[in-house]
Amino acid sequence: MEFAPYLIAGVLAVVGVTALAPRLGVAAPLILVLLGVAVSFLPAVSAVEVDPEWILAGVLPPLLYSASVSMPAMDFRRDLKAISGLSVVLVVISAVVLGFLFHLLIPGIGLATGIALGAIISPTDAVATSIVKKAGVSPRVVTVLEGESLLNDASALVLLRSAIAATAATVSVGQVAGDFVYAVAVAVAIGFVVGKANLWLRSRVREATSNTAISFVVPFIAFLPSEHLGASGLVAVVTAGIVTGLGAPRHLSPQDRIAEKANWRTVELLLESGVFLLMGLEVFGLVEEVREEHGSLWMAAGLALMAAVVVIALRSVFVAVLLWLMKRSNRRNPEVREKLSAVTEKLERGELPTIEDRERGTGRRKRRARRGPGGPGGAGVPGLGGPGGLAGARGGPGAEPFAADDPRFQSRMARVQTFLTRRIADIDYLAQEPLGRREGVLLVWAGMRGVVTLAAAQSLPADTPHRALLILIAFFVAAGTLLVQGGTLPWVVRRLDLTVDTSTESDERLALLGELSRVASEVIDAPGLVRPDGTPYAPETIERVRQEIAHDDLVDREATEADEQHRQYRELRLAVLAAQREELLHVRDHGTYSSGAMDETLKVLDASQISVEMHAPAAER
Repeated sequence: MEFAPYLIAGVLAVVGVTALAPRLGVAAPLILVLLGVAVSFLPAVSAVEVDPEWILAGVLPPLLYSASVSMPAMDFRRDLKAISGLSVVLVVISAVVLGFLFHLLIPGIGLATGIALGAIISPTDAVATSIVKKAGVSPRVVTVLEGESLLNDASALVLLRSAIAATAATVSVGQVAGDFVYAVAVAVAIGFVVGKANLWLRSRVREATSNTAISFVVPFIAFLPSEHLGASGLVAVVTAGIVTGLGAPRHLSPQDRIAEKANWRTVELLLESGVFLLMGLEVFGLVEEVREEHGSLWMAAGLALMAAVVVIALRSVFVAVLLWLMKRSNRRNPEVREKLSAVTEKLERGELPTIEDRERGTGRRKRRARRGPGGPGGAGVPGLGGPGGLAGARGGPGAEPFAADDPRFQSRMARVQTFLTRRIADIDYLAQEPLGRREGVLLVWAGMRGVVTLAAAQSLPADTPHRALLILIAFFVAAGTLLVQGGTLPWVVRRLDLTVDTSTESDERLALLGELSRVASEVIDAPGLVRPDGTPYAPETIERVRQEIAHDDLVDREATEADEQHRQYRELRLAVLAAQREELLHVRDHGTYSSGAMDETLKVLDASQISVEMHAPAAER
């Protein structure tokens, strides 16, 4: 019970700071860190020390799961190269460079220990994403920052584990690389299975409260077996979250998804804010320990400043090279788009593309000789193999062509058209949301450190030389970058003039709603439209639904018709909404609309379905 007053005070502090921060124009995590530092130096407050396992195994899994569930998977896929470069390659480079510097500047620190500290300081914190989101910048910049913060925690912790192991035994670079690949591959497999199982189980649980309760344990179900097998539990958590977020609109009801989102936002607020408060509260104990060992804090402050400058410099160079490579890679996109569009138009007219069409559309003529005439399809266009394109795809040279009305042929045609549409949409997205110099500056400045840095520092073995000094260096880097970069990030956004116009997204949403209205009209105008029991719908019911579709109503009125007529209305309205949601997910797979427009349109469909179901008799819910 002695812990209860501190818990109550902490929750009230989090809520109070969260409410006050917008009025002050300062991010809440920054205020919480400063508040914690101030409280830690009060005479009545003893030194605070938190077991790092509580952070690494208790706090990070749910935070990363919640963030990954809401991550737009389509945008994540499009920028996977940039995200993986920042979250893996840059982490490794930063850790190694910092490791050599710490090894040279701190007496008694071996290279492996130096790299361990470098790995601790390398990952960025997700708090930057929340600040950037509120500033209203390009969704693509937000996606890159969010994806980086999701994955670089795992990269840094795997590297940290390998570096700590190297302090006790000789470990080769090949072993470290092998451990990293194993940790990621096994974690992705476990996370994928957990995500699918999560959707399967929750789709069969009707109570929204029970459904949300299951989601609370999913991150730990993914984390624990991965860690037990020596893989990265955090990668498994992120994978499970992405799989869940991608499949939730199809497998979970609107009520379940809305309840889950509301509850997880509360969990996010308390966990994330609580950790920042704890960061500040631990300062006094670290300061006292370093003073006892070294007599001064100047060494820790100087090394932290050096480390912060180095990571920002390395990030600047890496982002500049990354943007140059991306620009170079995208130069041919307009030409590729034009040729892919030509192939798509041929398919829509029922014409099968020839080998020449595919080569012109992909620009890979050099591979023709190696593949031979019956080799696999043109670059990235699956199923277009052989002299007759899809017609010769049944199986190698001399195979009997598919007939045009063959279901397998039609299925393969649909997959190819989906791929082409998605590829064209990807090119349009990259053209409409470019990452230029200004976006590059923002990506650099938003790379602040935070919770993971401090938690990982405290996981250093107790016999590590100068352990308190190393932890304090990590804290100074985390707190310093949070306060300096985080405090000035909104000003940087305004100075770079990166605030985006949201009117385009509204136009997209209207266009998308128009497409869904077309699908709804097709459902109610279908010749064989009947109720689930095989009887026809009443004409007035069909007309009522037709009028609501035309006016895009959200069905918020009480039923005044007879029970039978209202039952028919609910059945038909829900059938129309199901068809619209299926079309929305189909459009999502094509990637022709932005993730923001997709999310807003899904909210409209969810609101309509919830309203219809709320007016059903209790016995039918």
